[in-house]
Amino acid sequence: MTFVAIGLFLALAVLGMPLALALGFGSLAALYLLDFELVVMPQRMMHAVNSFPLMAIPLFILAGELMVRAGIMDRLIGFANSLVGRMHGGLSHVTILSGTVLASVSGAAVASASAMGSTLVPALRKYYPDEHAGAVISSAANLGPIIPPSNAMIVYALMAGSSVSVGGLFMAGIVPGLILAVGFMAIASWISWKRGYALTGEHFSVSNVLVQARRAIVIILMPVIVVGGIVGGVFTATEGAAIAVVYSALIGFVITRKLELADLPGCLFRAAVTSAMVGALIAFAAAVTFIFTIEMVPATLSEWIQSLTADPMMYVLLTMALLVAVGMLIESNAAYIMLVPLFAPVAVSYGIDPLYFGFLFIFNLVIGMMTPPVGVLYFVMSGITRVPMMKLVSESMPFVVLQFAVLALCIAFPPIVTALPRALGF
Repeated sequence: MTFVAIGLFLALAVLGMPLALALGFGSLAALYLLDFELVVMPQRMMHAVNSFPLMAIPLFILAGELMVRAGIMDRLIGFANSLVGRMHGGLSHVTILSGTVLASVSGAAVASASAMGSTLVPALRKYYPDEHAGAVISSAANLGPIIPPSNAMIVYALMAGSSVSVGGLFMAGIVPGLILAVGFMAIASWISWKRGYALTGEHFSVSNVLVQARRAIVIILMPVIVVGGIVGGVFTATEGAAIAVVYSALIGFVITRKLELADLPGCLFRAAVTSAMVGALIAFAAAVTFIFTIEMVPATLSEWIQSLTADPMMYVLLTMALLVAVGMLIESNAAYIMLVPLFAPVAVSYGIDPLYFGFLFIFNLVIGMMTPPVGVLYFVMSGITRVPMMKLVSESMPFVVLQFAVLALCIAFPPIVTALPRALGF
């Protein structure tokens, strides 16, 4: 019946049905053929979403909405421009640096892409082709699920159970995220120099950096307080997300004074819509996971893979190769929910560090947000820039290749992922 659920899901998804509903119909058909009482399905769905840790996702989404409406992009851009604006590819560097800081606020790639696209595209298109602007913003936005806080890491930890902690995954993303940011900036500089794009921004000035840093300090402090509190055990990820919402509102109402009471319904509505999509995926996928469990799919998969290879690294490589294909075809949240309960226990049976495997799993599917045909960031940026998707794909290839190179580096040298969280006790 597992094949019935998966087959019907894939067929309905190809026909254009929303992924959450496709999962629901697939699991409903399988439960019916297994002769289960269909009341099992809503019970499993309710059990899946009735989770205190899961509340962190809508709260972080709402915090991101409030921060963007509060006018943080202007301050982030001013600070980034004071540091790197005069270099080759200066505006690209400003975008990447802004995306790095925004990633520590939003926790999601699509939210970052929307915020940066609406703010930075008008400035970028004065000096660069629209497809280059879209490629840079897409790459910078893809830091959102890597640099903490990350909604993807929360979903993974929830699906993996007690084998890995949210705080540990948060810390695992910092070093690879910074490597990516530096690499993106190097590529942007090389492209700008090779194509002869004009220099932008003002000459570097310590006094200007200090002025812009003072304006941006309240924004930069937010991830320090929220992520630091979660990692330090002061509060849980959900409590940290609630603190982020309050902090964002205070910035908007008191510091920037760009957030008004009339903006709150819109922020709440957008956060609710995004959260509902994630929640629906988790709820419907819980029924599929239930079918996997009763049919002993994880145990069968573990035995089959171990019959192929006894080498833990080979298992990691096989999983990563599969996830590259999955990332091209399936939305990342659906992939986490369906595949983590299958592959994470097998990794444990091989003795693979759950933190190491979990981060690689997430990173691979994050790259999938920039691999066609289901590269969701391309759809977002194509809508903002009006550039055909294939032009964005072509222009983004150097940035995508870099992401796969960093993934390979993390696979080959696990301390890149594990050293920081282990040093902090995870």
